[in-house]
Amino acid sequence: MPELPEVETTRRGLCPLLVGRLVTGVTVREPRLRWPVPDDLGTVLTGQALRGIGRRAKYLLFQMDAGTLIAHLGMSGSLCVVDAGTPPGPHDHVDIAIEGGTLLRLRDPRRFGSLHWTADDPAGHPLLRELGPEPLGDAFDGRYLFRRSRGRRVAVKAFLMDSHIVVGVGNIYAAEALFAAGIHPARAAGRVGRERYERLAQAVRSVLAAAIQAGGTTLRDFKGGDGRPGYFQQTLSVYGRAGKPCPRCGTAIELTRQGQRATCHCPACQR
Repeated sequence: MPELPEVETTRRGLCPLLVGRLVTGVTVREPRLRWPVPDDLGTVLTGQALRGIGRRAKYLLFQMDAGTLIAHLGMSGSLCVVDAGTPPGPHDHVDIAIEGGTLLRLRDPRRFGSLHWTADDPAGHPLLRELGPEPLGDAFDGRYLFRRSRGRRVAVKAFLMDSHIVVGVGNIYAAEALFAAGIHPARAAGRVGRERYERLAQAVRSVLAAAIQAGGTTLRDFKGGDGRPGYFQQTLSVYGRAGKPCPRCGTAIELTRQGQRATCHCPACQR
């Protein structure tokens, strides 16, 4: 699934190609995504200028003259800019035509992505209004994590991945941040102290910033909005490295399962 760094990489890749340009048309080949594509999307968007592209959690916010197009990439989706004459593939479900002869194309093999239109403040949209703070924003720090974790018996990794606590920290980045902070992923969130949460918050920030700088993590076929792959997977310390030596102490990385997710950690470095 595209995570926060992949979505942010997509946003940064799309901005110089699209911002300030008019939408000239919309083609919907397959409206049956996670939620149906709005029937009137073409009518609403055509003739509007794209004023900016923001991000909230894993949602891209295309700020138009009269509202906001909210896009989610789901499990396997991608957005890229192609020439208007580029033939669509079998999973290219939506094209938004842009003045100058290009298309913003949504490709989504598993159809878990979505497009939503709102004329109101997107922060109040049902998909966004209950989300926690951004991990790279001022509201997220160790004091916040410590306060929200008191009395919680849930594993700290699941706590960190809860979008009501903090957004955009998916499986890969939670595993890497917990390793960097030296915290065992199965430890109860309420049994992690304030100082360790300070280290964890800083680790989350550092891991996500490094992933964004590297263009995201390509585990299957992720590419950013400019068509280039991400390279953060080349620096992963624990995720996907079960049985390999810990880069810090040499102990074999262990693989366990928490819920439905694989979890890798160093049994010596993480307590």
